[in-house]
Amino acid sequence: MVVVVVVVVVVVLVEVVLVLLVVVVEVVEVVVVVVEVVVVVVVVVVVVVVVVVVVVVVVVVVVVVVVVVVVVVVVV
Repeated sequence: MVVVVVVVVVVVLVEVVLVLLVVVVEVVEVVVVVVEVVVVVVVVVVVVVVVVVVVVVVVVVVVVVVVVVVVVVVVV
């Protein structure tokens, strides 16, 4: 009788540990997904910033070239 009770208690404890392991694995999966989303957002933000900087540089260069051409035309 005592052996049966001990075996049942051990089996229940093993099941509890297994359920806890499954919960831990699910939490880790959620954390990994959140980290992936954060990485994608950071990459998108960096790409947008780089594109904006390139556009600003191109506009500044075009404006400088136009001003230089106008000054040269007016002076000549």
